[in-house]
Order: sequence, then structure tokens, then C-alpha cells
Amino acid sequence: MFKNTLKCLVKIDKNVHSRPNSNVAFIGLGQMGTRMVNNLIKHGKQPRVYDVVPSAVSSIKGAIPCSSAEEAVDGANIIITMLPNGQIVKDTVIGQKGILKKIGKNSLLLDSSTTGPQVARELYQAAKESSVRFLDAPVSGGVVGAQAGTLCFMVGGDEGDCKEVEPVLLHMGAKVLFCGDSGAGQITKLCNNLILGVTMIGTAEAMNLGVKLGLDPKLLSDVVNISTGRSWSSDTYNPVPGVMENVPSAKNYDGGFSVELIAKDLGLAGDAALSISAPVPLAAMSHQLFRTMITYGLGKKDFSVIYKFLEGKAVDN
Repeated sequence: MFKNTLKCLVKIDKNVHSRPNSNVAFIGLGQMGTRMVNNLIKHGKQPRVYDVVPSAVSSIKGAIPCSSAEEAVDGANIIITMLPNGQIVKDTVIGQKGILKKIGKNSLLLDSSTTGPQVARELYQAAKESSVRFLDAPVSGGVVGAQAGTLCFMVGGDEGDCKEVEPVLLHMGAKVLFCGDSGAGQITKLCNNLILGVTMIGTAEAMNLGVKLGLDPKLLSDVVNISTGRSWSSDTYNPVPGVMENVPSAKNYDGGFSVELIAKDLGLAGDAALSISAPVPLAAMSHQLFRTMITYGLGKKDFSVIYKFLEGKAVDN
């Protein structure tokens, strides 16, 4: 089905119209969206922006603030959404006041939220019926990657549309990977975040064990990061306070990728697995552990707070 799975589109066909002066609209200015918009601005874009939180809109300098999603997309030919979950994306795009009714014919609507493949395919079909082109393009790299402009976009939809919008995406990221038909970007993202959730728990569990047995956490991390236990969770996003700077564990686990969001993504992965009878026991256990953390009031904290949860110590909210 996905015959061009994970084909990297680094080289751009010079004959493809890259829309250097495109009118870009961006909807959703959370932890990720704000940083992505700032990178668009750094590269000379002046995006039209909207968020349900007015202060998020006014905090961005260099963009065109809008008072509604409909106002933001009016006249835009590239529209990017970055929203918390699939239902909010559906409400925003095809709801009673959905922006699809306001988007111009042949414009490109690109969703970088994590919604699952079924939502992506539903939006693709709705957009097609309205003569609008749709891509699912979730990202990996987290808040750190969004800040640095090093995100990886995993794109599902029509390959020609992916090529066309790639120059804009590379203002916000370092890689654009075309994954296949509509929904393929979402499938790729769910698989990636399944690994992410499981490895963060494993890293936190091992670090907690080592520290409680008397090891220095920096020493243990140094050893792990040159050994077979190394992962992104250990060498880039270490969950132990004091081991790394400029990560959530160094900032009381504020900012970053919340427990609520990793729980949502693991739930989506579980739903997808159930639909095809694929066993995902570690994903299921990880999902329940993060959901338990939400009941302890940790839902808004970065998901690396799993270390403190396993350590058995309270975290200031």
C-alpha cells in the first residue's frame, strides 16, 4: 500500500513550484506550534496565526495575528494545523465552523498533529471533495527539535503535494520523509512514539535502580550512552534532574511533551493495533502507566517525569 515508504525527499525538483511567497496560515500555538511559527518567521515568512488562547497569538512577533481560524485561512494557500488531538483537528477542519469551508480551491492543508491514520484518511477524503489537497504530516523531535528547527516531518498523502510544500516544511525542520498514501505519516508517527514511550520508561526505570543502588546518575548515563542501552531518552532527553541542561528534567519537568500527549499517542497506537490484531503488550503497559500518572496530577508535566514517579517522590506543580 505504501510503495514509497520512508522515501526521503531531500532533493527538490526545480520544476516543481515551491511557492516561495506563499501565504501561510498556522493554527495551533502550543509548545510545538509556537516554535514552528517562530522558525517560519526566521526564514522570512509572515504567517497568519490563530489559537484559542489569545495570549498565545499576541506573544508571537512577526506574524499576522487573527481572531479566528476562519480569518487565518482566508486567502492562504498553505494551511498548517498543530493541535492537541484528532477530535479537535476534526472540529477545526470539518466541524460546524470548520475551516474547510473557507479554504480556497487547490490550496494545501497540512496537519502536523498526531491523530491516527483513520482521522487522517477522513480529512483527506473530505478535503478532496472540497477540491482542497490534504497531507498528514506529524513530526518527531519534540519541543527541542521544534526550537532548533530540526524536526522530521513524516508525510502521508500525494507525493507531488509533499514535494511542493517541502521548502516550507524545511523552514521548520531538517527532514521531510514521504511515507506513502494518506494516513501513512500518522502510522509512522505512532510507531515512533510507541518506541519513545517504552524506552523512556525503561531508561527511567534503569536510572532509578542505579541511583538507588549508589551510582552517580551522570556516570551511569555516560556509560549507557556509549553502550547498548543508549537511546534518545538517555542521550538527548535524560529524565534524571542534573544530568543534562535545557531538558524538562532540569526545569521541574515543565514544558516539553506532556504525559497526557504520550498517553494519547500510545492509546492511538493500541487502537490501530487492535484493528489489525497486532500484539503490542509493552505499548499497552506503558499506556496504562502514563494514564496512572495522570490520576496523580502529572498529566501536564513532561513525560520524562516518569523518573520521579518511579522514584516515589513528589513533583511541584
